[in-house]
Amino acid sequence: MEYKKVHPHKALESFIHFYWELKGNEQEEQWERVFPDGCAGILMNVGDPCLTDNGSVVMEFGKTYVVGAMTSFKDSFIDTDTHLIGACLKPAAFANFYNYTSQNELVDDTIEFEKSNSFNVDKALEDTFHYFDQFFSARVQNKNNKLQPVLNEIHSAKGKISISELAKRNFTSVRQLERDFKRLIGISPKEYTNIIRFQNALHLIRNPDQNRSLLDIAFECGYYDHSHLSHEIKRNTGLLPSLL
Repeated sequence: MEYKKVHPHKALESFIHFYWELKGNEQEEQWERVFPDGCAGILMNVGDPCLTDNGSVVMEFGKTYVVGAMTSFKDSFIDTDTHLIGACLKPAAFANFYNYTSQNELVDDTIEFEKSNSFNVDKALEDTFHYFDQFFSARVQNKNNKLQPVLNEIHSAKGKISISELAKRNFTSVRQLERDFKRLIGISPKEYTNIIRFQNALHLIRNPDQNRSLLDIAFECGYYDHSHLSHEIKRNTGLLPSLL
């Protein structure tokens, strides 16, 4: 499997993490697993039909799909002629490009886009990432992200912050914060902070330069003990910590 990431144009960096391309190869066919990160994505299939959402959805050639925020892992089957291209949007940035339903209706789902919101397959194949820059630049509806100050605090705290404290610091109520997160990201602020905390723990576990126990990592990331961390890892990845 070949996978590469490309940075978007500087004018789009506030909204898009990266563009990506994934190709299968003749050497292996495999289920590829991705973990929750709190982001939505837009992708197009430019290869053979591809199974995703743990085998429940078939993505067809030339069609564009929106992938909602995830609350657990997701498997896609990558075979010899799989070819996918897409964009990983930053949290709450979907609304900067699309007038669409509340994001909570897309959680853990892969939905085919209507044609008016889709990529042009011929242009995408001709010069993928340059076309993506043009496509998203033309679609920017506003440059504000209402949740950005809140997201900055969550990431700065690596997910170790209470929702009541977040609301207080941002001069809003917990209920309003929950409504905004459901509408713009799809999941609750508590779910989002848990994902960021999990991602931080995952980074520490996978860091080969640190020989640290699971208990040490659990305490640093705000978990009660190593069994609490193990449970969260299993829920988000379907794997034991030793298999990461």
